[in-house]
Amino acid sequence: MPGDAEQPLELRLTLEPETGADEEEVDRLGRQLRAELAALDVDSITPLTMAEPPQGAKAGEVASLLDLLITMSGSGGVLVTVLATLQDWLGRRSAAHTVKLTIDGDVLELDGATSAERSALVETFVRRHGGV
Repeated sequence: MPGDAEQPLELRLTLEPETGADEEEVDRLGRQLRAELAALDVDSITPLTMAEPPQGAKAGEVASLLDLLITMSGSGGVLVTVLATLQDWLGRRSAAHTVKLTIDGDVLELDGATSAERSALVETFVRRHGGV
């Protein structure tokens, strides 16, 4: 119908690096992940500002590459592509990193599960958010 512009889909992504990862490794992981996501057909990727800096950081607001707001079309399979990219990215890492994805309060956590387990979780998440 005219005037029924589709609302963009907002996905919050939080990368939780493996326990013990040093600051340099965390920074590198965040940059790699953001670069891969930027190559996709998303509208924007915005680093979110943390309310409190991590322990040991200087006072003030800190923008984190590990906490991102990804805005994309709610149709055309963009969500499916983003989730497939994240699964692939995690699969290429030997360390136990976790990616948490949130849409409208619904959280999907991708971690050390097997590829088949992650695929089943992603499929259910996509169905709930109309991405197929």
